[in-house]
Amino acid sequence: MFHTQLDPFPQNFLWGAASAAYQIEGAWATEGKGPSIWDTYAQVPGNTFEETNGKVAIDHYHHYKEDIALMKEMGLGAYRFSVAWSRILPDGEGEINEAGLAFYENLVDELVEQGIVPVLTLYHWDLPQALQDKYQGWEGRETAVAFEKYCRILFERLGTKVTYWVTMNEQNVFTSLGYRWAAHPPGVKDLKRMYAANHIINIANAKAINLFHEMVPSGKIGPSFGYGPMYPFSCDPEDVLAAENGEAFNNSWFLDVYCKGVYPKFVYKQLAKAGLAPVVTEEDQAILKKAKPDFLGINYYHGGTAQQNNYQKQIAEKRAFSKVDPYLMQAEDGAFSPEETMFATAENPNLKKTDWGWEIDPVGFRVALRRIQANYDLPIFITENGLGAIDQLTEDKKIHDQYRITYLQEHLLELQKALTDGVEIIGYCAWSFTDLLSWLNGYQKRYGFVYVDRGNQSARQLERIPKDSFYWYQELIRTNGASLISHT
Repeated sequence: MFHTQLDPFPQNFLWGAASAAYQIEGAWATEGKGPSIWDTYAQVPGNTFEETNGKVAIDHYHHYKEDIALMKEMGLGAYRFSVAWSRILPDGEGEINEAGLAFYENLVDELVEQGIVPVLTLYHWDLPQALQDKYQGWEGRETAVAFEKYCRILFERLGTKVTYWVTMNEQNVFTSLGYRWAAHPPGVKDLKRMYAANHIINIANAKAINLFHEMVPSGKIGPSFGYGPMYPFSCDPEDVLAAENGEAFNNSWFLDVYCKGVYPKFVYKQLAKAGLAPVVTEEDQAILKKAKPDFLGINYYHGGTAQQNNYQKQIAEKRAFSKVDPYLMQAEDGAFSPEETMFATAENPNLKKTDWGWEIDPVGFRVALRRIQANYDLPIFITENGLGAIDQLTEDKKIHDQYRITYLQEHLLELQKALTDGVEIIGYCAWSFTDLLSWLNGYQKRYGFVYVDRGNQSARQLERIPKDSFYWYQELIRTNGASLISHT
């Protein structure tokens, strides 16, 4: 669709940026915090790039006021952060660690005082290690019960101070990387266990939403999903069908449960035939059906391309398996794959890639937003979108990251087109505000508007240095997006 003129961004549009607790906080064993599965996993040699870990990260725990001052300088309207569950409940379910709870209350108070809307994520992958040890983590229904208790504590303490809450961050990513590819904790390669754990996470998500609506009726809550649209490789009807199958397998399998309270029949039937479908009780069905998210958080980096499955003709080169590009579930060479009868992936010859091999597809952002609006008709909050790159600090302490500005500019222009199309979007949180620890790529892969001077093995002084993109985004916020068109 071509528009002769794009609609302006709404006056109440939230211009934000995001982070995650493990990737920025540090203070991994400070003031009563218990270990998380990532604290444990990162200490095993070979699990992360150059043995990097979050023990110090960028030490946001001790620098949060400095970081918020930079947010204020930028004019940031919203800041999405996550709470470390084991900082609140060191063993995941027992005694409350008041020091940990006070840290997040102080963080929220500082944000509010500076005029920045807090967006609180309840779970961003750092499960308390005690729950992994005691209940096999998300494989035990007891963990869903513990999650509800953890949420209740935060709703009671911060429910009047925080309007926007995110339940789960990228469930599709942390389940596949943790239980299918063994690239994240708990380091399992078992599809049956993955789908069983995924179901319990769905129950935990629904319990949190149901409890929230009882305790914080004036607030807004929803999950955050790593969405990528699936394209057919060609107009061959078999490729079109393959893309439909890929969309169902990669996206609808998760989003239908979030938004409709039921598993999609097509995917469930295929998993049942393969002996992989989770056990869903009548009580589960009632819990899932009752949960009604107020919005849908979307993390967008790229989508994927599908061609006819492995039993039909294939024209395109298959997309190579990659543990560091988690936004499509795909078959590892030689591994059993439930999707192999449905579709095969393909390289898209029309798209460029980042230094890490991720496709760059701004138009796909608009496609994603349109599809989500059409299928689920919920307000959308962009909870992540950004470019990971190797940034160079000059001798005069500048970072000229025009490549990041170009990436964000192109994506935001497509977002504005989607708004003009009629998609309801609450706000946009770029990933990320500061540089942070990449889960598997250490500190070499940088996303932030603010450079943090540290290396993989040395924290150095952790000096914060705004990049060129910081000032570009500052101007974009000041003009409420008007500078986006004037600079294109």
